[in-house]
Amino acid sequence: MQGRVVIVTGGASGIGRASAEVFAEAGASVVLLDWNNKAGAAAAEEIRGRGLDASFVHADVSSEADAQRAVAWTIERYGRLDTLMNNAAVQILGALVETREQDWERLQSVNLKGVFLMSKAALPAIIRAGGGAIVNVASILGFVGDPELAAYCAMKGGVIALTKAMAVGYGPQGVRVNCICPGDVNTPMVAEYFDKAPDPEALRREVYSKYALRRIAEPREIAQVALFLASEASSFMTGSIVVVDGGLTSKCY
Repeated sequence: MQGRVVIVTGGASGIGRASAEVFAEAGASVVLLDWNNKAGAAAAEEIRGRGLDASFVHADVSSEADAQRAVAWTIERYGRLDTLMNNAAVQILGALVETREQDWERLQSVNLKGVFLMSKAALPAIIRAGGGAIVNVASILGFVGDPELAAYCAMKGGVIALTKAMAVGYGPQGVRVNCICPGDVNTPMVAEYFDKAPDPEALRREVYSKYALRRIAEPREIAQVALFLASEASSFMTGSIVVVDGGLTSKCY
């Protein structure tokens, strides 16, 4: 990734932060986007402290103005854009009939519309750079169901479908678009889910037991897949849905 410029949304924590670190370690200049100013600035500063190139831009991916501004800032700062990683997401628990309209709208605006808006802003710049890659982060819940995450499932399924449409639409212009579908990952979002349980450790043990590897992923394990999909190592992959779930969806019972 030497000499390439990468935008990572949701870069302040979890998969996004780990991915920003991995891209920077591979030689890229990384722009971390997040709504959380304090955490985003700290993440970029930590990467720079290791002698790597990272910048932070405050942005709400559900805002078209923010998406366009973030890409414009990147072009002004670095002169090009080669890779976009659409990682920003929120999660709200709720069965379908318990999901409020405002919860649905919040999930849709970040988890699906955010991918659309950031890709819309980034694609012309990536094409001008001679082509590149977009890596979307969906979830295994885009193709299997969780009754307590009905809206989240719907949005992640939308990301998978949008990935395929973008891959077909922009492949002729040299842009590869792929999607990662993780299972549970040890991120602040998942930690919050566990911590809300009456017995968090019991819930962790139960969840871990469902994985063939008897654990959930670390953010860096997902980041390494993102690096592969953004690099020339995956040069003939586009429209691919890459499952990284420790064997969770490989069984029926």
